[in-house]
Amino acid sequence: MKGYRIAIMLGLAAGTISPAASCPAVARSAIDDALAGMDDDRPAAAKGPDYLECVPYARQLSGIQIFGDAHTWWNQAKGRYVTGHAPKIGAVMAMQPYANSQLGHVATVSKVVDSRTILVSHANWSPIEGQRGRIEKNVTVLDVSPANDWSQVRVWYAPIHNLGNTRWPVSGFIYNSKAGAITKPETAKAKKKGRRSDPIGDIIAGYY
Repeated sequence: MKGYRIAIMLGLAAGTISPAASCPAVARSAIDDALAGMDDDRPAAAKGPDYLECVPYARQLSGIQIFGDAHTWWNQAKGRYVTGHAPKIGAVMAMQPYANSQLGHVATVSKVVDSRTILVSHANWSPIEGQRGRIEKNVTVLDVSPANDWSQVRVWYAPIHNLGNTRWPVSGFIYNSKAGAITKPETAKAKKKGRRSDPIGDIIAGYY
């Protein structure tokens, strides 16, 4: 009887042992890593190898060599690159800090659809499959400024499969041309080539 009681007591003691101590260690899951990433202010995705900020991606696509936070690009471009308020393919749209975007945003124009619509390629805008720092290519941006001067835009937001409702303020567009660059004058050869579009006129004028 005494031995039976000892066995019961040993069994109860074993039941109080922590499961972590009695089970082998298991590999960390994605959820564990995500929770661990909440210890600091950076998004968990920022620590992943696929996370990409908008600035390096815009620099890669446009060739414009400006560094620093997106909201500094517009002022940095002054005196270095041509800037304006009309979208052109390859130009960088510089968006101002607004609402939850404290550092601004930059996106590269991939197509001009019409006077109010462009397509852009950019990074770290919409969360894709729950992850930020992703690339979106050829997504819609709509000019909603009263004067059609591209000072306010709505931007495609993947989670809702539509344009977002926010009217984002835009400083303008940065073109990959050095400020003060002078366009080369048309050469005589180029002029002559242009006139050849009228064969009869070329014969009469002696351009043949």
